[in-house]
Amino acid sequence: MTEHLGGAVIPTGFDVPVEPLRRAAHYTGEPGCIAEARAFAAQFLRQLRTEWCAAAATDGRADGELLLMVSELVTNADRHSSGPYILELEGTATSIVVSVYDSSTSLPRRFPKDPQRVGRHGLEIVHALASEVTVERVPVGKRVRAVFPL
Repeated sequence: MTEHLGGAVIPTGFDVPVEPLRRAAHYTGEPGCIAEARAFAAQFLRQLRTEWCAAAATDGRADGELLLMVSELVTNADRHSSGPYILELEGTATSIVVSVYDSSTSLPRRFPKDPQRVGRHGLEIVHALASEVTVERVPVGKRVRAVFPL
């Protein structure tokens, strides 16, 4: 909360965000987009820790897991859609919702565990890291949404 005395702004120390922190980025699919998406997510997590006092451990584990999840979701959008895609992040002190929108109407398939299989482990990894994963068709394609607990 901020008090105003005689035109001066005096912070009271009780300023708490009431809305989730939200950020979105648009990617064209050009080389380097996946690295840009990871950097975007890393910056988002730093901002969430600062503004929301997010409970994410500072040992780097949460950072690595979140960036892995973002990489897998963005890589899938990059490989399986024929157009640009959007990465949307929404966070609070306890979780980050990662949503990726792309132009493909084909829903992703989660393959059974198979250590002999090369590739196609992306959705399996996302499910292992997320507390919830949903996929839905939207007017322009689909949205894959994963909730990452902090």
